[in-house]
Amino acid sequence: MIARDNGDPRLKGAVVAIGNFDGVHRGHRAVIAAAQKKAHDLRRPVAALTFAPHPRLFLRPQEPLFQLSDERSKLRLLAARGLDGAIVMTFDAALAATPAEDFITKILVERFEIGGAAIGFDFHFGKNRGGSPDFLRAQGARHGFSVDVVPPLEDEGRPVSSGAIRTALAAGKVVEAAELLGAPWFVSGEVIHGEKRGRALGFPTANMRLDPSCALKHGVYAVRAAVDGKRVDGVASFGRRPTFDNGAPLLEVYLFDFDGELYGRHLDVAFIGWIRPEQKFDDVDELRLRMAGDSARAREILARSAGVFPNLGGI
Repeated sequence: MIARDNGDPRLKGAVVAIGNFDGVHRGHRAVIAAAQKKAHDLRRPVAALTFAPHPRLFLRPQEPLFQLSDERSKLRLLAARGLDGAIVMTFDAALAATPAEDFITKILVERFEIGGAAIGFDFHFGKNRGGSPDFLRAQGARHGFSVDVVPPLEDEGRPVSSGAIRTALAAGKVVEAAELLGAPWFVSGEVIHGEKRGRALGFPTANMRLDPSCALKHGVYAVRAAVDGKRVDGVASFGRRPTFDNGAPLLEVYLFDFDGELYGRHLDVAFIGWIRPEQKFDDVDELRLRMAGDSARAREILARSAGVFPNLGGI
């Protein structure tokens, strides 16, 4: 169940995992697991308590933020973790101005009547981020609920964090990003009409506009898409098409062995492997030859990762 702002009566008394959960990576999953264990011990429901828009987007709108998951994708990822629900709080001027102590007493205690909480080691909350994990733990003891603070998680010396994943994706390192996420990074969007150049080249593509803040490295990737509940392998180019128009960034996905109409439909596209940077070709014959090579390379990569795809809830 998805609840907004005032929650849902069925989640009253829940143990809550609190955070932004951008990407729902392995560190976030550790926080969720801690909440689930506490809820099991206390025989209470368990929910994620998250925020929309991302607080940084509200507080510093002039600074682009490469979000790893839009709100719907984040909720789907949270649903797949086996929670009883998610509470989405609107991050607005009123919430931003709420002192940390009032966030605890008026929201966590009075509004949601939480039975416990789990947070990451770096979670801060309230006006000017005045509330720390230690403060929440101390106030929880005062109000009768316990707080689990989950320590930082590392993967072979790399921090598991949304920032580290953004950095990996900006370098085209989608395998490294997947290791930190716990699954391939994916995008979801509507298939739009393009210039139909791919069709003329013998590689018809499904085109998607990603959020302008997307900082994924421009290049060619081995991808896997979800179409009508089925997984379809393919190759995708993300970039400005320098051979033709050097226009706004566009994701162009060529699905292997697929024949169907996709315009207006939503696709989930997971990035499985990096192939090469975007480049300009002297003529379309050279481009067509390279696209054939890219497709062959993508098939090799995907054969080694058969069936790999994010676990998404049914939202």
